[in-house]
Amino acid sequence: MTNQDITLINEKVKRESGFIEGIMLEMQKVIVGQRALLDRLMVGLLANGHILLEGVPGLAKTMAVKTLSSTIQTKFQRIQFTPDMLPADLTGTLIYDQHAGNFKVKTGPIFANIILADEINRAPAKVQSALLEAMQERQVTIGEETRLLDDPFLVLATQNPIEQEGTYPLPEAQVDRFMLKVKIDYPNKDEEYQILKRMSFVNKKIDVRQIITVRDLLNARKVVDEVYIDEKIERYIVDIVDATRHPQAYKMPDLKGLIQFGASPRATIYLTVAAKAYAFLQGRGYVTPQDIKSIGMDVLRHRIIVSYEAEAEEKTSEDIVKTIFDEIEVP
Repeated sequence: MTNQDITLINEKVKRESGFIEGIMLEMQKVIVGQRALLDRLMVGLLANGHILLEGVPGLAKTMAVKTLSSTIQTKFQRIQFTPDMLPADLTGTLIYDQHAGNFKVKTGPIFANIILADEINRAPAKVQSALLEAMQERQVTIGEETRLLDDPFLVLATQNPIEQEGTYPLPEAQVDRFMLKVKIDYPNKDEEYQILKRMSFVNKKIDVRQIITVRDLLNARKVVDEVYIDEKIERYIVDIVDATRHPQAYKMPDLKGLIQFGASPRATIYLTVAAKAYAFLQGRGYVTPQDIKSIGMDVLRHRIIVSYEAEAEEKTSEDIVKTIFDEIEVP
C-alpha cells in the first residue's frame, strides 16, 4: 500500500469518525471519569465484539452500557441474571397454540441489538451455555427452529468479582468469546466529588441524545475494516500471542511454568480488529504499536490460564501479559 493510499484512508477515518465525540459527550453527561471504560465500549461497538465488564457493585457498569445504548437507534434489552434463571428465560421457548394445534416460537429477550447481561456470573452453567451459540454464531435454536439475530448484535456483560458470594465462574469457552474483558476500578477523589455534585439528587434525570443510527454504525464498521495495518505490526501481534504459548522461544523461560494454557487464535484476530477500532477511535487510518499495547491487556487478560505454580507465586494473567509486552521487540 502506498503512502497516498494510507493518506486517503486517514482522511476517510477522520471524516467518518466525527460521531465519536458526540457519543462521548453524551456519555460523559452521566459517567464521570472512566475514560478507559468508555473507549473500550466504543471499541467493542466498532469492532463487533462482545465485552465483559468486571468490578465491584456501584461503579456505573450498568449505567455506562444503558447510556451507550441510548446514543444509538437500536433495540436495547437488559437481562438480569439470577441463580434460578432458565435457558428459556434468555432464548425463548415453544408455546402450544390450541387453535392451530401446533407449537409456536415465543422469542426471548436475547432478540435485540444491544444486550446488557447484568451480573452474568450469577446465573448457572445451563444459562451460560445458552449464550454461547448467540455470541459466536449470532443465531438461536429453539426446538427445531434456528433464528438469526439482527445485526448489530452485541453482548455487554457485567460481573462482580468471582470471589463474591453467590457467583459462578464463567466457563472458559464463554469467556473466550468476549473480545475484551475490562476491569473497572474506583474513581479518584476528584471524580468522586464530581459524582457527588452531579448525581446526589432524588429527582434529577439526565437526558441523553441519540447520536447515530444502525446504518451509521454499520458504515463505520466498514471503515474500520479499511484501517491500514502494516505487516510488521501484524507479525508483532502474532509474536505476542505466540509468546503466551511458547514463552521460552522469546527468551522468557521463567513464564513457561506459570502458563497452563496460552491464548487461542481468536486472540490474534480480536487483537488485530480491536487495534483497528482503537485507531479509528483516535481518528487515525493506520495502526501503531502503541494501539496494540493500549488495547492488548483487555484482549489477553482473560485468555491466559495460569498454572498452580503461578497462583502459589501470586502471579496473575495480567502480570504475564505485562511481561510479554515488556519483552517482545516493538517494530
